[in-house]
Amino acid sequence: MFDLPALRATLSEKYDLEPSPTLASEMADTYARMSRVVTPADWAIYAPYVKAINQLKKERNAVILGHNYMTPEIFHGVSDFVGDSLQLAIKATEVDADVIVQAGVHFMAETSKILSPDKTVLMPDMEAGCSLAESITAEGVEEMRRRYPGAPVVTYVNTTAEVKAASDICCTSSNAAQIVAAQESHTVIMTPDQYLAQNVAKDVPQKNVVWWEGSCIVHEQYTASDLRDFREWNPDTRLIAHPECPPDVVAEADFSGSTSGIIKYVTDEKPQKALLITECSMASNIADELPEVDFVGPCNMCPFMKKISLEKVLYALDTMTGQVEVDALVADKARLSVQRMIDLSRKLGL
Repeated sequence: MFDLPALRATLSEKYDLEPSPTLASEMADTYARMSRVVTPADWAIYAPYVKAINQLKKERNAVILGHNYMTPEIFHGVSDFVGDSLQLAIKATEVDADVIVQAGVHFMAETSKILSPDKTVLMPDMEAGCSLAESITAEGVEEMRRRYPGAPVVTYVNTTAEVKAASDICCTSSNAAQIVAAQESHTVIMTPDQYLAQNVAKDVPQKNVVWWEGSCIVHEQYTASDLRDFREWNPDTRLIAHPECPPDVVAEADFSGSTSGIIKYVTDEKPQKALLITECSMASNIADELPEVDFVGPCNMCPFMKKISLEKVLYALDTMTGQVEVDALVADKARLSVQRMIDLSRKLGL
């Protein structure tokens, strides 16, 4: 656990991080990308951190990979590349940098290290985990293989390196249905998200999809009755759900897709009002680009994603602490599963 007073003392010795309305004004172009959801007072607090991080990135030859669930000041202020798990996994193989800072959760940093073993991968907070990643182990994968002999294991990237290493191929929410449909076997094992698997099973009826009973603590909280009530109260609102939600929730929605799919849908459709049935920061990060869309609540927040903050990102880059390492043998096996996903996604034009 972070000793935040010690962290702040270390940073204050090297950087002027006092709130600065003057600096905030000088960085107005950056602020414009988040002004709809970040107050001027908060931006005056964030601006010194954003300036320090962006300068330090140049010194370290570092890039920051920001997931769509990061808060706006990280997503818009310091991230060099943003996207969903698949987009960031691919970007990790392409970036010309010595250091990757993973603004996301731990399994994402592991994936970057697996795909770029020669790069230094920094995790700003090692406790930024994932309920899905913690719901299954490599032994759980072997248990599913015993129950369904010969069936390939398609594992969601929201898993540890050990679980990826025990699997045949990975998937993300944006390519899961296509990855499953491309398997030669009639029966396909999906781990660890039971709801993603159940939603994929509906989309790929030609396969017998079986699953591990894991779930996301954010998306499992939504219920179909909540959506029906919200639609009754707000009939003009477009309901847009992530496929980690239970199938009856997805069935009530007007559209279901990965984080990148949600962004594309809202950008293309530009509904007057939209409820994003996923993690809170999704709407915040696209609000300024879509001023014609009124993003309405409710939303659920991921406590793991929110462990990542500007001061932790700056501290990681300054001290080069939080380096992620993966056992070489595990990494080699996990890399095969992730690379198969990337190669098949490219082959399918995803």
